[in-house]
Amino acid sequence: MPYGNKDGGAAPMRRRPMHRRRKVCVFCSDENQVIDYKDANLLRKYISERGKILPRRITGTCAKHQRELTTAIKRARQVALIPYVIE
Repeated sequence: MPYGNKDGGAAPMRRRPMHRRRKVCVFCSDENQVIDYKDANLLRKYISERGKILPRRITGTCAKHQRELTTAIKRARQVALIPYVIE
């Protein structure tokens, strides 16, 4: 009985991992949209409720634009356009 549970029954069925569709980078698809540290409304979309920068797997941005977003958010924080911590 190496594969059963303690009650002597069969092992539970394994769930297959869900494969979600890969998100497309907004900045690559729309060439007119530019990442600027002065555009606080755009940068707030990429910040969590706690004020942390959201990762690539959640936002769907490519590596190049994620780096640009990170530097723009950090600059906007230094100039006080965006708060460091949201309460």
